[in-house]
This record gives sequence, C-alpha cells and structure tokens, in this order.
Amino acid sequence: MTEPLEFRILGPFEAARSGRVLEIPAGKPRALLALLLLRRGEVVSVDTLVDELWGETPPQTAAKNVQGYVARLRRALGDGMLATRSPGYALRLDDGALDSARFEALVEQARHDEPATASDHLREALALWRGPPLADFAYESFAQDEIRRLEHLRLGAVEDRIEADLALGRHEQVMPELESLVAAHPLRERLQGQLLVALYRSGRQAEALEAYRAARRRFVDELGVEPGPELQVLERKILQHDPGLQSPARR
Repeated sequence: MTEPLEFRILGPFEAARSGRVLEIPAGKPRALLALLLLRRGEVVSVDTLVDELWGETPPQTAAKNVQGYVARLRRALGDGMLATRSPGYALRLDDGALDSARFEALVEQARHDEPATASDHLREALALWRGPPLADFAYESFAQDEIRRLEHLRLGAVEDRIEADLALGRHEQVMPELESLVAAHPLRERLQGQLLVALYRSGRQAEALEAYRAARRRFVDELGVEPGPELQVLERKILQHDPGLQSPARR
C-alpha cells in the first residue's frame, strides 16, 4: 500500500512520503502544484492555470505546457494524486495531508481547551512552522492572499498561546517574547495589553504605565487615534491596582 503524501507550506514548499522529501520539478511545475494545493478539492481550469503561471503574456504553447507539467508531477507524486476533471485538474488530498490544515485544526481546538492544554496544543501548532509560509512563492501573485492569511493566523496563535501562558502564571517567562513582538508589531493592541499585564504581574507597575504611554503616542502619531477602550480600561486598572489583574494561578 502506498504511503500517504504530506504537503508542507508553512515554510519552504515540500512534499514528503514516509518522512522522505520528494523531488518536485522546479520552476513552473512546482508553482502549478502549489496552485492546485491552495485550491485543493476544486477543479482548476487550464485557462486559470495559464493566467496564474504566465500572467498577461502566456506563450502560445501554454496549455500544452500545462499538460506536460501535470505529467511530470504525476511521475513525482505517484498515481491518483492529480485528477483530470474538465475543464482542468484537481488535487486529491488525504485528511491531515497539509501542514497548514493541521495547524488551523490545532488552533481551533485550543480555543475550547483549558489554559494548560491550550498552551500545549498551540505550541504543537506553531512547531509546524519552518519559516515564512509559501516561502518559494513569496513574489507570486497567486500566493499572496494565502501568505497574508496564514501570517495573520500565526500571529493570532502566538497571542492565544501567550494568553494561555499568562493564565498559568508564566508572565515572567513570556516577557522577553512579548517585548520583541511589541517592537515588531507596535500597533497590535492585544500584544500591547498582554505586555502591560505581564509587566504589572511582575511587580513593574511604573514600567507598565510607561509602556501604555509609549503605545498611546504611537497610536496618536501614526494612526491619529487613541488606543482602543480595552487598553484604556487596562491602564485604569493598573493605576488602581485592580485585584482582577493578579495572575489567575496566583489567585
């Protein structure tokens, strides 16, 4: 029985079977496979493939070239993966064959877990990342929407994991990571709020308030708006030493 294929797009593009990375033809055949992977379960027409692979100036032999690329991919992947379906082709995937789908499933599961289990599931999800998503296709138009979507989901998963760690009393452990993330995403309010909470729980109230003032200046200077209501409420709670700001683990 043929072992199932695994596709990896959370980093450099790879296809693997039984842990062995397959040799996928470089260039347009590789891009064609990525295109079909991003539209898994759909029939992608030859016309669409030509448009995505060559843009506005395809060669006269483009449709024939696509047929040749599909034949090469079938040899690399094995029978049954690439199906011919009028007016084009479709990629058949087993459940769990795509690393980004496994990542999203783990992140969704974590939203229903208790903090300790959520933290473990989110770490497992984030460990699937080997670099920027679809790194081989960073400049291909067909990949841009998915790259942005996955990057957004990854940052949200990091925030979810930090939230779980804060709930477990790990504020000092996540502090260096939070400081780095806030520097990279200074207008991300959730990260700003998490940093304020971590500072406050570490006994650094003055630094938490200064971090809020620095964040407020950035929002006003760069966006022309005040921080959102949640950050403003958090500042007031810090000023008032609100008992609700204490670590749940400590309470």
